[in-house]
Amino acid sequence: MPTPPPATDRPGRGVVLRLLAGFTFALMMASVKLASDHGAYVLEILFYRSLFSLPLIAAWLVVGPGRAGIRVVRPRAHVSRAAIGLTAMLFNFQAISMLPLAEATVISFSVPFFATALAAFFLREQVGRHRWSAIAVGLVGVVVVVQPGSAHIAPLGAAVGIVAALGVASVTVTLRQLGSTETATATVFWFAIASTIVTGLAMPWVGQAHDATGWWLLLCVGITGGIAQLCNTASLRLAPIPVLAPFDYTQLLWATLLGWLIWQTRPTAATWAGAAIIVASGLYIVHRERRLRRAASAAPASPRPDA
Repeated sequence: MPTPPPATDRPGRGVVLRLLAGFTFALMMASVKLASDHGAYVLEILFYRSLFSLPLIAAWLVVGPGRAGIRVVRPRAHVSRAAIGLTAMLFNFQAISMLPLAEATVISFSVPFFATALAAFFLREQVGRHRWSAIAVGLVGVVVVVQPGSAHIAPLGAAVGIVAALGVASVTVTLRQLGSTETATATVFWFAIASTIVTGLAMPWVGQAHDATGWWLLLCVGITGGIAQLCNTASLRLAPIPVLAPFDYTQLLWATLLGWLIWQTRPTAATWAGAAIIVASGLYIVHRERRLRRAASAAPASPRPDA
């Protein structure tokens, strides 16, 4: 998610926050899957994910920017972002409930490929043969993980996971457009409000009574999701995306560990092979973007090298 230049250049702290975000995202995904296994509906989980994260976001505002941080310039753009983001999160949670945790995480790593392609088509960003090649190779990695026609993972779950990744990529493109006028804090706050209201409308039909374990799992979804979102936002104020992005892949290690500890599942050789292809392609895209930014800063008037 593009942001203005970091308020304070502290890349070490930014990396620590990004690592914490990856860990808490993995915890959130595990909590979502456990809550689903415990009988909670995906829409219900989504409601409590939004509701229970609001106190954390409110506390962030109090100690940080205050009410000024949630002012908006383009309210309609926030409505569009909320609609796309809520749909993407719904598919993401559904994929998590249907797939092993590690496989769901690996498929989610295809987001940069879809985001780069969407940015080229909708934002007219220049994407040259290097990054198009990386996108193609990365999508091959997704095919290796999914293994169409095999019983490796549920085909419907894989399809839902790919749609979720495409949805998250669409959110990324929307955030790039919002970033020109809106703060990240405002975007996080109003998305949480909108998500709570919209999913709350479905609660008369999907809401259920839960035992102590069920409520604890739903609370964990909201708290870990809120912490992960805030850590991501804070990290972007301390270091640029090209520095932080490689550390997002540590989420796969945590997802693999949690999947083994909780469900006794281990990624197959195909999953590891596909993950290696996807991670390598994603890191190459990050490398190219960093190189292009440096070239643009050094000689803004010169022709841009092939992207």
